[in-house]
Amino acid sequence: MERYLQWMAEGLVAPSWWQLLLIGLVATHVTIVTVTIYLHRCQTHRSLQLHPIVAHCCRFWLWLTTGMVTREWVAVHRCHHAHCETEQDPHSPIVFGIHRVLWRGAELYRDAVGDLAMLDRYGRGGPADWLERRIYGRYTWQGVGLLLLIELGLFGAPGLTLWACQMMWIPFLAAGVVNGLGHYAGYRNYDCKEAATNIIPFGLLIGGEELHNNHHTFPTSAKFSVRWFELDIGWAYISILRWMGLASLRRPPRRLLRCAGQIVPTLATLRLVLGNRAVLTRELTLLTLDVFQAERTGLAKLVPHAALAQTKRLLRHAPWRLTDAQQADLAQVTGHSARLDAMHVARQALEKIWERSPATQEELLAGLQAWCVNAERYGPRPLQRFARHLASYG
Repeated sequence: MERYLQWMAEGLVAPSWWQLLLIGLVATHVTIVTVTIYLHRCQTHRSLQLHPIVAHCCRFWLWLTTGMVTREWVAVHRCHHAHCETEQDPHSPIVFGIHRVLWRGAELYRDAVGDLAMLDRYGRGGPADWLERRIYGRYTWQGVGLLLLIELGLFGAPGLTLWACQMMWIPFLAAGVVNGLGHYAGYRNYDCKEAATNIIPFGLLIGGEELHNNHHTFPTSAKFSVRWFELDIGWAYISILRWMGLASLRRPPRRLLRCAGQIVPTLATLRLVLGNRAVLTRELTLLTLDVFQAERTGLAKLVPHAALAQTKRLLRHAPWRLTDAQQADLAQVTGHSARLDAMHVARQALEKIWERSPATQEELLAGLQAWCVNAERYGPRPLQRFARHLASYG
């Protein structure tokens, strides 16, 4: 009896507290990495293809540690992207409030998977083999129940604490922090239409999902980091899997490469530019801010300091995000500087080309060619250089 009670208290392994903590950190980290690589980047956005053995290991680990079904997770996240920040968004803090999404995000997820029409529309393309139909998708709670028995047997009573932490890890970090803070607080590299933010530049704790603004700007990219100081640990693991031949990119990123001697945009230029418009929009915004900074001394003699501060803030946003009142306030300042006004007008004109999605390729190309000609002919030097570089991409 004494040995039995000792086994119940300590388990077969009897780890110390720091060993149990280390085991918990490793296990939860593997779960986070599995969610971001398998569920998010591979299954939802199809930016990555995993070797069948790796994919099945991910499915088994998720069944064991979370009880989540691939089809359900994929459907909820695709619905989120399709209806972001609207009433149809399953977990928008803009709609439900930050506190509800942050602390009760798992409840919103469960409510969403109850919508069978949504699951049928957005959950297609996932695994549908015998294991998925008969075990992983059918016996969802049995997986986490098995994990509880394993950890109780190995670690005794402390295993219950470890299991409870694992059960809270994904609901809080993924369903709460990413879906909540990732649309509420942080910094933005790109002024995308969604309210997505980068929570912090170091994507370690949540596998790279911290870089949420980057992801919403380039949803089909398997890499979430875009700036030199940003770290996406999920991409580091993907790179290792690619090196081992266990993963491949379905949509390799198309880099902006210049063609020597090309001075007029081509159809190849158009496709490349449209695919990288977030990058180009940000580059043009930074050039506009540089011109504003150079003109600021002269503008300070003509407009109040408060108006200059507001102008800098407004120039950071894409023109389409500005209200009519903000556009009018901005025009009162840019009207005092021909160089700054030319930059802002060029941004608006280029944005109109981006938005002409129903137009034919020939019409879009003609618009892009005309924009480059006008920018080189009438724009300040930064805009001229930008237009020349843009015209040479191909």
